[in-house]
Amino acid sequence: MVIVGGGGHGLATAYYLATRHGITDVAVVEKGAIGLGNVGRNTTFIRSNYFHPDNIRFYEFSLQLWENLERSLNFNAMVSQRGTLNLFHTEAQRDLFARRANQMRLLGVDAEALGRDAVKALVPLIDLDNGRYPVLGGFLQPRGGTVRHDAVAWGYARGASEAGVDIIEDCEVTGITRSGARVTGVETTRGSIGAETVCLAVAGHSSRLASMAGVTLPIETHVLQAFVTEAVKPVLDVVLTYGPSHFYVSQSDKGGLVYGGALDGYNTYGQRGTLPMAEELAACAVTLMPGLARLKVLRQWGGVMDMTMDGSPLITQTPVDGLILNGGWCYGGFKAIPAGGVTTAHLIAHGSSHPLAAHLGLGRFAAGRTVDERGVGPFPWTH
Repeated sequence: MVIVGGGGHGLATAYYLATRHGITDVAVVEKGAIGLGNVGRNTTFIRSNYFHPDNIRFYEFSLQLWENLERSLNFNAMVSQRGTLNLFHTEAQRDLFARRANQMRLLGVDAEALGRDAVKALVPLIDLDNGRYPVLGGFLQPRGGTVRHDAVAWGYARGASEAGVDIIEDCEVTGITRSGARVTGVETTRGSIGAETVCLAVAGHSSRLASMAGVTLPIETHVLQAFVTEAVKPVLDVVLTYGPSHFYVSQSDKGGLVYGGALDGYNTYGQRGTLPMAEELAACAVTLMPGLARLKVLRQWGGVMDMTMDGSPLITQTPVDGLILNGGWCYGGFKAIPAGGVTTAHLIAHGSSHPLAAHLGLGRFAAGRTVDERGVGPFPWTH
């Protein structure tokens, strides 16, 4: 089989196919170098603090895999479970987060409500009474945290390679071949590869690759930006998210503050930053933690994301026999790499969905069983 995409999900799928199912006649083809796509262009957060029960179970499974990943791969991925803290600023947000926390705890997942004093003790830099959005409290998942993104790519790549998988870099897929309703292989810049199964794990390029096989997906492609500041001494011990805007930040082991925001709101394949988003997120950072005002931003970058109509991912067979899709991850791609790999490998090996990913098929859109985590309707940019 061929896995298109040498990012986190593609490499994890190959690794679990070889190690859990004994399938090693696998080629992972990557148009560039391993680790330079979205797996190396994110803000490295891991968590399972979702609201939809099926999503909680899926991401909790992924978090449990993260907790044992370094031992499984024999590779230092720098897994740091420092906690994920979501702030709330209105009574309506308090109710929303309490509802989410209660849903998580009913399913056996860790979640804690924090008052203002507890938030201040955890993050001393916070201005609780800032003039725009005073902080009323927070919602903490202690087992959330961060992982070194390039270490994840290289750990899975080494593990898959040692298990017998072929990883082919600088090999861009230019076409997908079919015989009737069945996929037969791929055309690449380095020649043709025949395959009984082709799995697409290409993030924001899912729609473009699927169209090569004649499949139209319920996906739009958007850019998501991230930033990192100059290094400072330890000032932030948790992953912190800001309620009024989609602003999230943590401090890396090098000392830089790594932060990101929301989508730009228009369709694009450009992996680059924009000035309006830089200004918006700088305003959020300084409002929440005025002490950051004098930090210099060293780098700004973008990754292209495949946003589905309901904001939840796709691990699914397609209308073309032998064509498998792992995509539509929206904001959830990095944290889901281990579970995405396990469940996609299960789908390929057994021809049926893994129980934890059964709700992530394409058929949910036709049947009206959408997994709308935020309840905002069929508009990808709102998710």
